[in-house]
Amino acid sequence: MSTLFLATLVILSCSLQSHAVEYTVTNNAGDTPGAVRFTNEIGIPYSQQTMTESTDFIWRTFQQNDPADRKDVAKVSLFIDNMDGVAYTSNNEIHVSATYLGGVSGDVKREFTGVLYHEMTHVWQWNGAGQAPGGLIEGIADFVRLRSGYAPGHWVQPGQGDKWDQGYDVTARFLDYCNGLRNGFVAELNKKMRTGYSDNFFVDLLGKTVDQLWTEYKAKYAT
Repeated sequence: MSTLFLATLVILSCSLQSHAVEYTVTNNAGDTPGAVRFTNEIGIPYSQQTMTESTDFIWRTFQQNDPADRKDVAKVSLFIDNMDGVAYTSNNEIHVSATYLGGVSGDVKREFTGVLYHEMTHVWQWNGAGQAPGGLIEGIADFVRLRSGYAPGHWVQPGQGDKWDQGYDVTARFLDYCNGLRNGFVAELNKKMRTGYSDNFFVDLLGKTVDQLWTEYKAKYAT
């Protein structure tokens, strides 16, 4: 084993554990087209690098410079699985569908990166002790994806959607609007959601009910 290879391993190990968080990636999808595409076009080193970089980005977005403000997570594991859907996160484990990756048209690496930013947000965000609307939780994850620059072209445009907590891109666009009214709004909202949830958080931070804000948001983009 060469000295250069050993040095590279040491550097990789240090970089992946620089936050005292361990990131592991396992491809469980065998020799399926999606698994092969993951290996050839994305790879485990890039996945670990993106997990590290997305964690840094999420902490900055949530203004969590103090480790005491963050979730205490020692290890995040990513699995590429043969499954339906796109991805899900549970107990600091992220599962991404090899079937989905195999069917992505265009730049699969970019799409994978966006999905990972979304799922890593689920690892680190507060969820109102289980009381927050699911649509808001997914909206915050997509807000982070939007801010990271990895939002896909098929997302709804600002002002579209039926209700503020519809989730995903609809809620992400609305939160982006709210964040424009008060810089750092999403970070402050996430902080409030550490121990519980109330729609009144919007009043506390922006002086208006969430329904008022949604109405004004829709009106802004009506033309």
